[in-house]
Amino acid sequence: MQIVLFEPEIPPNTGNVARLCAAAGTPLHLIEPLGFKLENRYLRRAGLDYWPHVRLKVWPCWQAFAAEGRQGGRLVFTSARDAATSTPLQHFAFAPEDCLVFGPETRGLPPEILVLSPHRVRIPMREDGVRSLNLSTSVGIVLYAALARTGLLEAWG
Repeated sequence: MQIVLFEPEIPPNTGNVARLCAAAGTPLHLIEPLGFKLENRYLRRAGLDYWPHVRLKVWPCWQAFAAEGRQGGRLVFTSARDAATSTPLQHFAFAPEDCLVFGPETRGLPPEILVLSPHRVRIPMREDGVRSLNLSTSVGIVLYAALARTGLLEAWG
C-alpha cells in the first residue's frame, strides 16, 4: 500500500498524512508542485518528530511518479468530485500493492489524471450539506479500510 498526494496545498494536512504513513509503515509520495515548502513549520509541526520514520519521496511531476514511483501497483483514485463513477469504500476490493491517490484540497484530481485508471473509491457520507472531508481525515479512513480489507492489519495485532 502506498499513499500519493497529488499537488497537496495545505501544510498541516500533509504533515498529518506523513504521521499517519509513519504509523502505518506506508510510503508517502508527494507530487509537485506543492502548495508549500517542505521546510514549512506547520508541516513539520503536524508531522511532529515522526519525520525520520516517513518513507517520503517527492516527485517533480505526475509523469515522473508514474514512470518510477508506482512499482506496479494499481492506481486507486479518490475524489469528492467523482462520486458518480466511484465505488463506496466498503465495497471496493483493495489489493496490498495499491497506490491510493488523493487530489489537492481545493480542486481534487484533474480529469487528465482521473482517466488514467478505472479504480475509484469514495467515502460514503450522509447528504446533509457536507461536500467533502478534510484530506488527512480522508487518507486515514481510506488507508485503514484498505489495510483491513487486505488483511495487512492482522500482523499488527
